[in-house]
Amino acid sequence: MRINKKSFNVPSLLAMAFALAACGNVSHNVHSDGKSADSIVWPNIGDTTPMHTGGTFPNLDNLVRVHAGLNKQQISNLVGYPHFSEGAWGVHEWNYVFNFREPVESDNVVTCQFKVLFDDNQLAQSFYWLPESCARFQKSARAPVAPPAPAPAPPATSTERFTLGSDALFAFDRAGASDMSAEGHAKLDNLAQGIQAHAGHVQGVRVVGYTDRLGSDAYNDALSQKRADTVKEYLVARGVDRNLIQAVGMGRRDPLVQCNNAERNALIACLAENRRVEVLVTAVK
Repeated sequence: MRINKKSFNVPSLLAMAFALAACGNVSHNVHSDGKSADSIVWPNIGDTTPMHTGGTFPNLDNLVRVHAGLNKQQISNLVGYPHFSEGAWGVHEWNYVFNFREPVESDNVVTCQFKVLFDDNQLAQSFYWLPESCARFQKSARAPVAPPAPAPAPPATSTERFTLGSDALFAFDRAGASDMSAEGHAKLDNLAQGIQAHAGHVQGVRVVGYTDRLGSDAYNDALSQKRADTVKEYLVARGVDRNLIQAVGMGRRDPLVQCNNAERNALIACLAENRRVEVLVTAVK
């Protein structure tokens, strides 16, 4: 194969080299570290190359990734080659004309100039906007909406159940504080002291009153509520925070024993275990 030497002459090679290097920097004396220049000069927007007339709309996801330390190929992959004829290689400055819609997807277009200065190793080191307020477009792209922080896990808790039977609290068909036995007073005093000793951990106290099955449902619901209220007020009087305590009457529900005694006194005695007050204390572990 014969090569036509006339196809590659010195003048044409020089012309190609000139096209790559083009006119050089616009700014005056870009410093070797690429972080500044003696004077930052901006080209006239009307002097862009024909293919960049009017500027371009940059990809904001790419624009946010432009940072110091990238080489020219990496910069061009993100926002393209410069829009003016300063050249791609051997220069320390690239200039762009970028358009942005503000607000996004509106017809209002803001035109900005963007400048990149390179060091002697051809790595991007500093960036400028004209006007400077245009930097907001890169900053807004740089700050994507953060996903909501995961909700903190609820603290682990445990619930202690204290059952106070009829032998320690109320006699049959009774619900007042004066109806409680001395043993019942002592047990509630100890319970109140324990709750106060761990006040920083206690999240709630639930007082639940019960009756046996003798009597109507309405009567037993009211009686069990009175028993729960009496215990609540007793604990409050012993220093337990009222706001922690909830009092609930459950009437004849959830019996612990079933009795079939025919004789009334024997039946009352058999059902005594159902006549109770339960105190549930929930605390952080």
